[in-house]
Amino acid sequence: MSKTILITGSTDGIGLLTAKKLIANGHNVLLHGRNEKKLSDAAADIDGNTETYCADLSSMKGVKTLASAIQSNHETIDVLINNAGVFKIPNPVTDDGYDLRIMVNTAAPYLLTKLLLPIMSSESRVINLSSAAQTAVEMKAFKPNANLSDNAAYGQSKLALTMWSMHLAATLGNNSPSIIAINPASFLASKMVKDAYGMPGNNLSIGADILVRAALSDEFANASGRYFDNDQGKFSAPHPDALVASKNEHVTKAIEAMLIELN
Repeated sequence: MSKTILITGSTDGIGLLTAKKLIANGHNVLLHGRNEKKLSDAAADIDGNTETYCADLSSMKGVKTLASAIQSNHETIDVLINNAGVFKIPNPVTDDGYDLRIMVNTAAPYLLTKLLLPIMSSESRVINLSSAAQTAVEMKAFKPNANLSDNAAYGQSKLALTMWSMHLAATLGNNSPSIIAINPASFLASKMVKDAYGMPGNNLSIGADILVRAALSDEFANASGRYFDNDQGKFSAPHPDALVASKNEHVTKAIEAMLIELN
């Protein structure tokens, strides 16, 4: 059965390759990017039946606009793949003074997931792209003028993403989608890795293939609240902090407080 699948950050890298693989399998993939030209180029590259949505996920207004557009066009989303992410950028601070990596990698996928829950079912899945580079979260990360280094911002953003995934999975009812955090594999040949480390990286298909499996296979059907580490090729334990329910709740509440401030 064909599924409707939204992939954020799907104009290049692992997002685009995952979209190509899913479309080749007959699924309806919704592409997202923050640049209209890159979106149209990606759609042309895929040469499949797809829709494109342009939104800047460093702005929570952009997230809301994206969610509204999706809801206007679709009664159901079967899979949401929160793939969009940033690591090293020239100006890592938003107009509101928040760290852009925290906004794009952590807050935007949280808000988008919450906004799309009404058109998702118990059979739906939310796939959150985490990382092996998870580092302990400082509460200042969710405040203006956090002044985080690239590595600190990225590592904290990915652990915070994993922590809210665990919290949401634990607190949503039985009729809610599965929420799964995945490390697609370290040092893949993405633009992010090239920009951050100046290295070509490993075959992107390693990451795209696990995202396709997570979206479609029975292996992930009852995996809500779990973490899959594709470096190990199995479900595994994330950073120890994500195994403590009270810490997951604390981080999630900090994200929600930040979103209230930005409203």
